[in-house]
Amino acid sequence: MDTSRVDRDRMPLAGGRCSRRAALRAAAGLAASTLVAAERRTTRAQSATPATASASATSGDIAGLVDIGGRKIYLEGRGAGSPTVVLLSGYRTSGRYWTDDLLHSDAPRQMVMPGVAEFTRVFTYDRPGTYAPIGEEILNGRSDPIAQPRTATEVVDELHALLQAAEVPGPYVLAGHSLGGFFSRLYAATYPDEVIGLVLVDAFSERLETILPPEKYDALKRLNQSGGTDTVIPIPGYGDVETLPWGGDNEVMREASAASPLAPMPLAVLAHGKPFPLPADAQGFTAEELEGYLRAANEDLAALVPDARFWVASESGHDIHQDQPELVIEAIRQVVAGVRNPDTWYDLDFCCGE
Repeated sequence: MDTSRVDRDRMPLAGGRCSRRAALRAAAGLAASTLVAAERRTTRAQSATPATASASATSGDIAGLVDIGGRKIYLEGRGAGSPTVVLLSGYRTSGRYWTDDLLHSDAPRQMVMPGVAEFTRVFTYDRPGTYAPIGEEILNGRSDPIAQPRTATEVVDELHALLQAAEVPGPYVLAGHSLGGFFSRLYAATYPDEVIGLVLVDAFSERLETILPPEKYDALKRLNQSGGTDTVIPIPGYGDVETLPWGGDNEVMREASAASPLAPMPLAVLAHGKPFPLPADAQGFTAEELEGYLRAANEDLAALVPDARFWVASESGHDIHQDQPELVIEAIRQVVAGVRNPDTWYDLDFCCGE
């Protein structure tokens, strides 16, 4: 398959100024255990429909649409080798966050997906209703739209159907950012025989609900909802933006993880180092208090299995895979090495963080 179109679709500055010709209330980071100011952003339809993915799922670069039974999901794959790494994006963000340098378009760095492709097979995909910034606009995701809202269970079942339809070989190392980390854990609980390693990149956790005092959790939920996380927003020329109620699947995760606890496996957990700014009208906690709770939630995820690795991305905000892609690449590299040779997981030097 010709992937030159994908290579040309490089995107500059994430979070830059946005056109006001049309509006999308974007709350990509709010669905994680983080706070990001919601912005008015425009969207535009794809200039061309991605071709159907037809290359081998085990080797070679592929980029295109995969039919999962009545609708199509955009899938991209690079590299060779095993285990297969699958990259799951955060709330409302497309797979471009793993492939394209959104911060340095003039001198793009090596991003996570091409970096991982140097040592194993790696895939990412676009969930319906996701997007990425391009200049003053927002570029739609490349999968068929569906009606929103949806549930985390539906997201996991969709990913499973995609990997099966595309014959992507398992077992998998799942690397998930933000709400993608939540989906990764739910996938591991739902299909435990298919997951052999995890990388959680500033991941949302249902355990945040018990880490925070009830009144502070409620305040955090209200603040996220006020930013638009639970609101179904139409994307002009596309369909609905991805929408899952904030914390709405916490009980689903608790039940799934209780029924199928995470098996011992290589697990790396990364936490952001740069605090999130709170809006002026935030109530219920200070920024310092919130950061303490968010750090505790990430540290708690590192206790899911013995000998998990935890480090802080000291130069990163929530989007660690954009701010410090080399750190995420190294975390995935170490988990892949640990899967290939379990003794390596215990022998490797601790690479990163504070």
